[in-house]
Amino acid sequence: MWTEGVPVEDEARRQLINTARLPFIFHHLAVMPDVHLGKGSTIGSVIPTRGAIIPAAVGVDIGCGMIATRTTLNAADLPDNLHALRTAIEQAVPHGRTVGRGKRDDGSWENPPDLVNALWRELLPGFQRIVAKYPRLQSTNNHKHLGTLGTGNHFIEVCLDEADRVWFMLHSGSRGVGNAIGNTFIELAQADMRQHLANLPDRDLAYLEEGSAHFDDYLEAVGWAQDYARRNRQAMMSNLIAAVRKLITQPFGIDLEAVNCHHNYVQKETHFGSEVYVTRKGAVSARRGELGIIPGSMGARSYIVRGLGNEESFCSCSHGAGRRMSRSEAKRRFTIADQVRATAHVECRKDQAVIDEIPMAYKDIDAVMQAQRSLVEIIHTLRQVVCVKG
Repeated sequence: MWTEGVPVEDEARRQLINTARLPFIFHHLAVMPDVHLGKGSTIGSVIPTRGAIIPAAVGVDIGCGMIATRTTLNAADLPDNLHALRTAIEQAVPHGRTVGRGKRDDGSWENPPDLVNALWRELLPGFQRIVAKYPRLQSTNNHKHLGTLGTGNHFIEVCLDEADRVWFMLHSGSRGVGNAIGNTFIELAQADMRQHLANLPDRDLAYLEEGSAHFDDYLEAVGWAQDYARRNRQAMMSNLIAAVRKLITQPFGIDLEAVNCHHNYVQKETHFGSEVYVTRKGAVSARRGELGIIPGSMGARSYIVRGLGNEESFCSCSHGAGRRMSRSEAKRRFTIADQVRATAHVECRKDQAVIDEIPMAYKDIDAVMQAQRSLVEIIHTLRQVVCVKG
């Protein structure tokens, strides 16, 4: 556990122990400083397995992660009216979720743009192979969710680094189709283990065994959803840049330092001389020299980091600050006035719908970074000036 100086709730400790006792866990669990209670397994943990995968540990926002890019713009190049910049971004990228009878979800495209259509054509053959086996996935939000943000803790930000250079950064995953794939295989794992669920400490620790039909199908589907998530972030970043170019007419360059990383995913890796499946549930790969992103909250700093390749952590680091209270608790405890004060330095929404994302609902990002100083080194420190929330 890399949690020195960071509080860990008792429920999360019990969840970690439940997961660690499973017979197919390889070597040990690695626990990141942003660890907190999750579904089945804790968010902020690295779960190496041999011969099985736990679908609920990977979760339903498969491939969720971050993308960031540095530009040649400086703080002085930004418009004085940052509200106009936020509005331009909100118009360029569908976000949130508004579902009503007979109405289109405003968080999806009505008519996807050419970029999204082109990316979907590349994803379609793999999706069709999955749907051939699992027809229920056909009617999910897939094409029209590609290049859209979502809700909750997903965000788009304009940030400044320690030299006042402008960065664009965003956080999202595989959207509706990834959610459907995740839930489908969580249900299948529980159905396959129906006779054994009573022996598990939590039904959401139901697993798929290597060699079974559902295991192979899950690997195919989860790999596709992770590809979807990466392309989803790329599409949003392209549309974000295009929106800013319309508002800031002076030419500027991008991709000077770019990072696109998952933090909810599973892949095969070699550790301690063995080939194993590594599930990072709210954790980022941090191999030696590998760049990653660790965001704080909508009122705190974020970090671009370089991995130190710490093998005890399975070459991983935290995926953020980590929540210190539930969304319902944040809404009960804080007011709009609290949100206004906590985000006074940021152009963002400051209404009842985003109180669950108030900075005080998250752990201290500085304490989190201090706790994992053996996992990563800080390359850039970012502070947001614009934040778009779903």
